[in-house]
Amino acid sequence: MTFDVIVLGAGAAGLMAAATAGQAGSRVLLLDHAEAAGKKILISGGGRCNFTNMETAPDRFLSENPHFAKSALARYTQWDFLALVDRYRIAWHEKTLGQLFCDGSARQIVAMLLEECARGGVEIRLSTPIGEIGHGDGVFRVAGETAPHLVIATGGPSIPKMGASGIAYEIAQRFGLPVVPPRPALVPLTLGEEAQAFRGITGVSCPVTARVGDTAFSEAALFTHRGLSGPAILQASSYWTPGAPVVLELIANAAEILSDARRRSPRSRLRAVLSEHLPNRLAEVLAAHIGLKRELGNTSDADLQRAADTLRALTFHPTGTEGFAKAEVTAGGISTDALSSRTMEAKSVPGLHAIGEAVDVTGWLGGYNFQWAWSSGWAAGRAVSARRQG
Repeated sequence: MTFDVIVLGAGAAGLMAAATAGQAGSRVLLLDHAEAAGKKILISGGGRCNFTNMETAPDRFLSENPHFAKSALARYTQWDFLALVDRYRIAWHEKTLGQLFCDGSARQIVAMLLEECARGGVEIRLSTPIGEIGHGDGVFRVAGETAPHLVIATGGPSIPKMGASGIAYEIAQRFGLPVVPPRPALVPLTLGEEAQAFRGITGVSCPVTARVGDTAFSEAALFTHRGLSGPAILQASSYWTPGAPVVLELIANAAEILSDARRRSPRSRLRAVLSEHLPNRLAEVLAAHIGLKRELGNTSDADLQRAADTLRALTFHPTGTEGFAKAEVTAGGISTDALSSRTMEAKSVPGLHAIGEAVDVTGWLGGYNFQWAWSSGWAAGRAVSARRQG
């Protein structure tokens, strides 16, 4: 056999796995149908790549098995990847909430990973269809090549315009691995006609606490012509299920603010008070939505409390999401029940590994999904090399 391992997918996870295995002494072939490596990396973070998060911890990831990610994240941490970035003298900065970005361009991260692959002697073949995958006698056959190890790093179907697809699930099913139904995550939510007034203030953004069930995120929300977006909404969307409400806390101390306004300026109206705390267009729509017709001085305690309750818990019932086309990542994927958390190897198919977005592990917004790619890729790369050396 020419190779020890074939890696399918030259994205973040695949590049990491290939480089790790190659530098550990394995003969690695990296295949991708795209014409360039790391295409999703290049568009991430507005072109500056939010490559990890300093607050990375297992509780920032969704999975049917919330413990699965612990091993890989502990063995290759955000600090390990940051050390690699520093070794290549790539300047970076923390934006908010532990999010780390390149000062320059995401191209620096791709160049770094390609150099790491080169140092490991990895052979990279782009614009190469995977085609049928053969398997027998402990050997995988792909694109005319063979190897005892195959790593699925083809991602999920989010952002299909970048060439993303669900091929990882097809490969998994070919080998009898269960798949948790994939769904869009970190994705804008759509609203129906009952929220038409809020859909009419496209481009308005403000800090909120967005809640779905018992989960809450405090960041910005953005009103769009189709519904809701912005960091707080994208975060909440990963936890949202059809039919569930999304609750926005716009002004936490609304009761106190309205009561003080009524005492200080009894002739003021709700819209004017809201404009002191929220964007004008949002204040206008909210005032109409709440429907207080009178001056605050002539408003009853009950009506004032009702207005405060709305400002503390503005409730929407999304009609859906904007789908995989606008989703930053995919939730669901190859079931973790079928994989070893230490090696990412399929329990029922020796030599077959799955990593990154292809697996049912989905991180929060802010560099967490890249860190999962680095950690799971490293775990698989080390595993295939250790098997070879053993």
